[in-house]
Amino acid sequence: MKKCLLLGNNGREAAMAEFISKGYSLYAVLPHENPSIVDSIQKSGGKYIVGDPFDKEIVRNFIRENDLEVCVISSDNLQQDGLNDLAMEEGLTTFGATSEGAKIEWKKTYALDIVEQLAPEMIIKNYNVTDEETLKRIVDTYSEAEFVVKPEGLTGGKGVKVGGVHFASKEEGYEYAIGLLKAAGNVIIQDKVQGEEFTVMALTDGKNLVITPTTFDYPYRLDGDKGPGTGGMGTISFANGLLPFLTESDIDECTDLMKKTVEYVNRDSLEFKGVIYGGFFKCADGIKFIEFNARFGDPESINVLNLLENPFTEVIEHISEGTLTEENCKFKKECTFVVYVVSPDYAMRENNEPCVFTLNTEAILDKGAKIYFAGTKRVEGNTYVSVSNSRLFAVMTSADTLEEAKAKAYSAMEGNIDPKLHYRKDIGEIYKH
Repeated sequence: MKKCLLLGNNGREAAMAEFISKGYSLYAVLPHENPSIVDSIQKSGGKYIVGDPFDKEIVRNFIRENDLEVCVISSDNLQQDGLNDLAMEEGLTTFGATSEGAKIEWKKTYALDIVEQLAPEMIIKNYNVTDEETLKRIVDTYSEAEFVVKPEGLTGGKGVKVGGVHFASKEEGYEYAIGLLKAAGNVIIQDKVQGEEFTVMALTDGKNLVITPTTFDYPYRLDGDKGPGTGGMGTISFANGLLPFLTESDIDECTDLMKKTVEYVNRDSLEFKGVIYGGFFKCADGIKFIEFNARFGDPESINVLNLLENPFTEVIEHISEGTLTEENCKFKKECTFVVYVVSPDYAMRENNEPCVFTLNTEAILDKGAKIYFAGTKRVEGNTYVSVSNSRLFAVMTSADTLEEAKAKAYSAMEGNIDPKLHYRKDIGEIYKH
């Protein structure tokens, strides 16, 4: 059995750990003892240490001491910092982009430039602003808050602010943009468009792409898609792999762009493989591009991995061998439902005080749901504590219909989660983003 290193410590990695551990011995460098990942490691006969996964010396020594053979990374920051590059230097088979390949995520202007060349009709009018005078001039061209402000780099899904949603006036939007400009040297101002937001994820070996079932994300903190943007409060998918407002031709158009983008990035060498994730709007005048990610989404990965028919480790092998096809990477025709549970302060206010809570894990599992821990570690028994002001854990279900999956999840959670914790009660409703 091959020995696989998994880096990353959120709900996404908790799901990946479950499926990796069914075919490989699982190893990890964990910043904290994520209960889900630790459980998968122990079941697989692997090993973990508590340490900083960004510390390349720690990771390099761990690889060498344990004769590791495979490395799986689906974290934006870890990819940007070159941890996949390090694993490749050590001779490991890797799943995930190199730092240069992941630039389509951590440098938004790079991704926009690529799409401008490959599919200019999908570009939303935008400006890459590098000075305050130009910023003021551009913002003044908008009527009220009819624009979007985007940072150049990574922000964990929380940096993009939309006029009329995250700021009420163009003066407020301007002030936010000024802060980003001063911090990074540039900021992106983009037209605000009307349409349905959606994402398309694909697994890729650097040449071939296999599209996963499409998911619908709930990126806002409060019911009704209100409140601040977050890393995602839940996701759903449908049995036909589509969303109610999408057609197969919509997905084909996005797939074509993503395939051409992977080919573009890999022109000189294989910098990109693993997962490419595209964010799009379906507008009256066609599909419009929002952004690329070079990794699984979180929580979208939980939906997708639970739908994968083939063993995930076999898919990793096909990606490493350049032999990925729709035959060796199939998905079940089921609906999936994921809801994240968070502390009361999550995304609402800064609070560095740990949140201690109880969770009746046995009762939730007995009702047919799964739990994937994120920013949490176990104190003892069914008592847990938050590790950061982040999401605590996800609850996932699947069924023939979305209504069944939703009912199963909320029923499993009823009375089994500490009442101080928060989660959205409206996952499963389709909102216009």
